Amino acid sequence: MSSLRPEGGRRKVMAEINVVPYIDVMLVLVVILMVSAPFAAPSVVNLPTVAKASRAPDRVVSVVVQPDGSLGVKSGSKVLPQDMPGLISYVKDAEASAGKPVPVVISADKDVKYDQVVNVMKNLQRANVERVGLALQVEGSR
Repeated sequence: MSSLRPEGGRRKVMAEINVVPYIDVMLVLVVILMVSAPFAAPSVVNLPTVAKASRAPDRVVSVVVQPDGSLGVKSGSKVLPQDMPGLISYVKDAEASAGKPVPVVISADKDVKYDQVVNVMKNLQRANVERVGLALQVEGSR
């Protein structure tokens, strides 16, 4: 009996996948994405606005957060060191002497971790301090 196969040979299984259709589909999807991207509206955040105050407050408590995490109260050109309970009592004393809520302005060096500033704000909020803000420096004012 004669065999049509070469001697000692077996058929090899062809294990190849034709990837050309997959590439074509992917290119079509990329073109669709590129064409439709300009029509997709980016999400718009509606930020609140505030009017400019008619006059500056009479008294402001200036809190300074140092890069090492320590706190201070700015009095004139000096920064008096404080801890958190001392700071809260200082703010409460200022409110008591003024008879109304006194604004607290937090200023921090740009090297201070964001978490430290947020912790100061959180602790002031827990102590029922109503008016807390952040000091900013307008670019070009140095």
